[in-house]
Amino acid sequence: MRHFGRAGSAGRPAPGTGAGRKGLKNDALGLLSSVVIGIASTAPAYSLAATLGLIVVAVGLQSPIVVMLSFLPMLLVAYAFRELNASDADCGTTYTWATRAFGPRTGWMGGWGIVVADVIVMASLAEIAGAYSFRLVGLDALANDRLWTTVAGIVWIAVMTTVCYVGIEFSAAVQRWLLCLEAGMLVVFAVAALLRVYTDPPPTALHVSASWFNPFDVSSSRALTSGVLAGVFIYWGWDTVVSINEETVDSTRIPGRAAILSTVLLLVMYGLVTTAAQAFAGVGSSGVGLGDPGNSDDVLSGLGSAVFGGSDVGLVLSRLLILMVLTSALASTQTTILPLSRTVFSMAVHKALPARFARVHRRFLTPTWSTVGMGAVSIGFLVLLSSFSGNVLADSIDSVGLAITFQYALTGFACLWYHRQVLTRSTRDLVFKGVLPGLGGLVMACLFLYATFVYADPGYGATSVNLPLVGPTGGVTAVGIGALLLGLLLMPLVTRGHTVTLKLQRSLLPSHLPPHTALDTASRYLPADSSSGVGGDWYDVIPLSGTRVGLVVGDVVGHGLRAAATMGRLRTGVRVLARLDLTPDELLSRLGDLVEQTACEHEEGRDPARPARRSDEAKGVTCLYAVYDPVSGRCSLARAGESVPAVVEPDTGAVRFPRLPPGPPLGIGGPPYQSTELELAPGSVVVLFTGGLLQAADGPDDGLAQLAGVLAGGGRPLEELCDRTVSTLLPGPVDVDATLLVARTRLLDPSRFAQWELPPEPTAVATIRTAVRKQLGDWDLEELAFATELIVSELVTNAIRYVGGPIQVRLIRDRSLICEVSDTGHTTPNLRHAASDDEGGRGLFIIAQMTHSWGTRYTPTGKTIWTEQDL
Repeated sequence: MRHFGRAGSAGRPAPGTGAGRKGLKNDALGLLSSVVIGIASTAPAYSLAATLGLIVVAVGLQSPIVVMLSFLPMLLVAYAFRELNASDADCGTTYTWATRAFGPRTGWMGGWGIVVADVIVMASLAEIAGAYSFRLVGLDALANDRLWTTVAGIVWIAVMTTVCYVGIEFSAAVQRWLLCLEAGMLVVFAVAALLRVYTDPPPTALHVSASWFNPFDVSSSRALTSGVLAGVFIYWGWDTVVSINEETVDSTRIPGRAAILSTVLLLVMYGLVTTAAQAFAGVGSSGVGLGDPGNSDDVLSGLGSAVFGGSDVGLVLSRLLILMVLTSALASTQTTILPLSRTVFSMAVHKALPARFARVHRRFLTPTWSTVGMGAVSIGFLVLLSSFSGNVLADSIDSVGLAITFQYALTGFACLWYHRQVLTRSTRDLVFKGVLPGLGGLVMACLFLYATFVYADPGYGATSVNLPLVGPTGGVTAVGIGALLLGLLLMPLVTRGHTVTLKLQRSLLPSHLPPHTALDTASRYLPADSSSGVGGDWYDVIPLSGTRVGLVVGDVVGHGLRAAATMGRLRTGVRVLARLDLTPDELLSRLGDLVEQTACEHEEGRDPARPARRSDEAKGVTCLYAVYDPVSGRCSLARAGESVPAVVEPDTGAVRFPRLPPGPPLGIGGPPYQSTELELAPGSVVVLFTGGLLQAADGPDDGLAQLAGVLAGGGRPLEELCDRTVSTLLPGPVDVDATLLVARTRLLDPSRFAQWELPPEPTAVATIRTAVRKQLGDWDLEELAFATELIVSELVTNAIRYVGGPIQVRLIRDRSLICEVSDTGHTTPNLRHAASDDEGGRGLFIIAQMTHSWGTRYTPTGKTIWTEQDL
């Protein structure tokens, strides 16, 4: 992209996915600029000029109150935008919020609704700007020529796209000048019209009456609904202030405040102008009357000469009125590019659209491909529709209301569902996060359905389509619903990556945590809300020999399908290495070797002619591995990376974060890993988690403090503790995966194990056989006595013969019968298949035949050979 500046100024990828971390220019706009953009986005002059006549036809003299009532649904939705922005100030607005509330499919449809509405409106506004450009200079013939208005519209889209490309501050400065002219002329027009009514009234003049503000004087509920349906769209566009939230000062508060303030100021402006225009022109169907069908497309231009008169000043003001509609269309064209480009940019950042649209200009800090690309799409749409009849273009413009109500309804419902867990926290939360947004969403949904059926009338609009199974249908509904259905058809393609990655991620994680004698466990895995965040977090609970249990949490660098696949490899590697009874530090060392070997194989297998891929996701993995022994109550831990565990004392409920020896992330290299050992009282709660659990906090220290506050006490059930932890630390968006594993320790009942110390003497074999037989009798396991005696005698004999030194024998009755023989040797015995003429070498072979499993683990003083027999 070399549109501006040096070649080196080309766009670069967005550096992050979170709110305020996408590379846009932060703190560029204040409250005033935001309000200006919010008002300008609605194109007040053009909206009134094109809609007021329709409202008057529907409700007559009650048009002022209908215009004001149309404000209420927008105000309710504005509260939804404010609360959602306060929770997650992402420039993707409806796309991002609906994704977090309902999932990527619904979020995609929300973003698609914004794109459809903005592209259609861009084409409409550009054509209007083109026509008024010619009218301003007296070329009315060209203003009525479709080819020339299309050419002028293309030029205006290109100009306004350039303004938005150059920078948000420059865009805001242009908006301030355009809005000053527009708002100033509207006020001058309203004041002049009212002065004429009461000083030099025309024949059509009416004095302002209280009945104009009484909605019960509307002739019918159908007429009222039709009027509100037409009036609600003149407020559309204020949400632009929220879509530029990441470029606004205090991004979680100012955009929401500007949205509310913009709608209120629009209410005042529309109420004043509507009342003044009706008082001056009346609602007649001829002359300058607002009900005249000939003036319905532009009531203000027709009223200009009548209000200002034919004097030189009047002619100048009439021209300024035309200029006002032109600047209104231009201002709205520019501000429509802003939410359109930001929405597409956010969707690309979150991997819902090609990554090229997620690039930011290095100098201007604006979206590059999103801005230019959407400008080009709008030009293409304008040319496409202009090549058809004007009727198709008119129906396409009318259909934008369906996309608008769809988007706003989805936002209202998203706010309600997104904050459902905090609605009972306070009355304010219930009202502003639940009731008002929910009502706004409901009203907009009703308007969407009502408009769909009204527009479906073949007599409505300029065209009709004969649809299969439906029959003749109005072109407005056909275009509006068809555009939304197109997004529905595209949705599986763009959400497939997130869906596949999430399915793979979940399939590689434990489907459930089995019960263990050593401890009770509970877990939570929170996938990121978008495909940009789903990656390689994992957790596991691994049964080990001697009733011990391994606990592990890990976090793979990177996101997407490759990261999830890497996580699967690492989880399998941890389980295999854990079954070898390795100590935590040795397990991490072996796992690090595996990571480095895999990365080297990928690099060696790469075709030199092809560009290098990004580094393997396994390099830089953080992992925390712990082994708990319920017989001794000791827990051995080691870490790779910055992971820290939390321990809740059972008696006091105090929370501590044990200091573990530092260890480099896997695959990075560095000093060797070290294990540390903790003494855990029965009932202690051990909490392992990945860094994603603390993502909403203001730094790691603040996150750990919040976590300690939730865990303090520790007497709650583990499932409840997990829920409280997640709801407290992650009340809002989940930009990256988060994993939480909680375990409550137990000590093995002394009646369930027995232990003997033996001297390295041959007579000890008979002694231990007798002791084992008696212990099994006490446990009512006489049927295992013969096999267990044989196992013990064989292992003790080998220890006496080949090692010497003290010998320890331990029996554990758990879900299986565990027999352990420990000595001071450090040599692992090997299973042999002895030949028929060999005198020895059959001991371990016989043991393997008589047990379910067996193995060896090393201890600080030697080794332990263990066996397990099924009960």
